[in-house]
Amino acid sequence: MTSQDVILGMLMKRGLTGYEIKHLLETIFSYFYNASYGTIYPTLSKMEKEGLITKESVLQEGRPNKNIFTITDLGKTHFKTYMNSPVLADEYKSDRMIRLYFGEFVEREVIISSLELDLARANEELERLEANYKLWQPTMSPTQEICIQIGIENTATLIQTLTNGLNRLKHIAEEKGDE
Repeated sequence: MTSQDVILGMLMKRGLTGYEIKHLLETIFSYFYNASYGTIYPTLSKMEKEGLITKESVLQEGRPNKNIFTITDLGKTHFKTYMNSPVLADEYKSDRMIRLYFGEFVEREVIISSLELDLARANEELERLEANYKLWQPTMSPTQEICIQIGIENTATLIQTLTNGLNRLKHIAEEKGDE
């Protein structure tokens, strides 16, 4: 899966501006796909050169022109080839997990503080996912709902695991008189 595959999928329903693509990546796609703003426009430019998309400039009064990107027949064929290819295994890299794994080599307070921050971020992520789900749900396909529900459930599980782990670490610290 590449940014090109994701963008082609977005364009299967309708033409979008670069801003709209960026917004979708930051909201509904953010749980399961990460693309930086700096990759969107170079990818769109490459796709246009390859004939996968077209760009239409729409004049706007008092504002810069708006570029709307639309998928071509070649782009649809390319996207369908991607969708019919074998699904790759998910890659998982986590700075949190590496630091936690090696947590025995730093003071317990450092780990507790880090986990408290992770817990706060996870709670914010859950709120954001639930808000996005509420916003987007009326127009989502059943498979799109499954995606966001996986994100919500995984994040809720992460919150529960972090909460339990923090409680254990704090209890151990109290028993040892660390705090």
